[in-house]
Amino acid sequence: MKLYLILINALGLVLMLLDKRYAIQGKRRIPEATLMGVAAVGGSVGVLLGMYLFRHKTKKPKFYVGVPLILLAQAAVWYFFFR
Repeated sequence: MKLYLILINALGLVLMLLDKRYAIQGKRRIPEATLMGVAAVGGSVGVLLGMYLFRHKTKKPKFYVGVPLILLAQAAVWYFFFR
């Protein structure tokens, strides 16, 4: 489980970096649904970190509200089921 969390969060971070670069270069972007999906399946820390490290998607409510809410929900699940 720890390895999964490390990998999915690394993926979230890398996807945020790639999407930021694609945006700057005018290339085809990574869909927002993909970014939110990665956050939803455990990569919320990586996506959130990528948002602020790369200053990407920080003005979109879907991200600046949604990703922290996903993280809080995941933390609650961890607390109640794995303590």
